[in-house]
Amino acid sequence: MNQIIGTTISSENINRTKIILGVIAFIAVSFFVQAMSHFVINVEHFAQVTFMRAEPIMALGLLTMLIQAIVLSYGYAVFNHGDRPIFNALRYSMAMGVFFVSYLTLVEPSKYQVPSVLQWALVEGTAGLIQFLLFGLLLGFIYSRK
Repeated sequence: MNQIIGTTISSENINRTKIILGVIAFIAVSFFVQAMSHFVINVEHFAQVTFMRAEPIMALGLLTMLIQAIVLSYGYAVFNHGDRPIFNALRYSMAMGVFFVSYLTLVEPSKYQVPSVLQWALVEGTAGLIQFLLFGLLLGFIYSRK
């Protein structure tokens, strides 16, 4: 057994099937929410951003989602304790969401010439928080199953 920040890591905590399901859940939710935001709901917003590529490099986006999915799913497996899996997963996912989404929401408009900083923050912040809320619900459902 290893210890990380007072948490014991053992085979009881690490269920590879649940980690894989978490990875799939994160990628599916991320792809759905971000695609809806970029290509359906906020098309006009993103059309006003002049530094966007006409055709995004999808492989880089998918690689990023995979890396984030693995880190988040493994991290939850390590730090998940207690008998309230949906609450615990939502709490974990929303904390991680605030961490990840704060960069998109606050740093990107400070570096790039976006038409409206407020609009950028609202669009990216809303999509990101919805993404992590849905991921938390799915992660909680995955860990509620025995």
